[in-house]
Amino acid sequence: MSRTEIATFTTMCMVRDGDRVLVLDRKDPDWPGVTFPGGHVEPNESFVDCAIREVWEETGLTISAPRLCGVKDWYSDGERYVVLFFQTDRFSGQLQFSAEGEVWWEELCKFHTMPLADGMDSMLRVFLSDDLSEFFYRQDGDHWVQELK
Repeated sequence: MSRTEIATFTTMCMVRDGDRVLVLDRKDPDWPGVTFPGGHVEPNESFVDCAIREVWEETGLTISAPRLCGVKDWYSDGERYVVLFFQTDRFSGQLQFSAEGEVWWEELCKFHTMPLADGMDSMLRVFLSDDLSEFFYRQDGDHWVQELK
């Protein structure tokens, strides 16, 4: 049995400012809705550098000291997809929109009332919990099952 698998890595970062979080209303028809900034890790790029770059590209903010706080992963068509969750409260710059969508600061307590991207409610639990570190999707027949671990 091979221990090697094909994997795609991405990052997502929750940027906090007191009781507010930076949100992005994604316009991508494949995964629309309110989420946190993030995207694909480029070849030879560290995960931390990816989180910093993606936040800057999508929001105009420069973050520092992002901390790994969880992971989301699933298999599809023989490939594992991994989203590394980061968070930080250290940032500078001015907010600006990008092709990804509109960005703004939102009260964390109101986050769940917005039109969230699929799975963001469960991802938020991992971002905020000291007892959870993984959001795993697995296929069970024709439907997907979410597991928080």
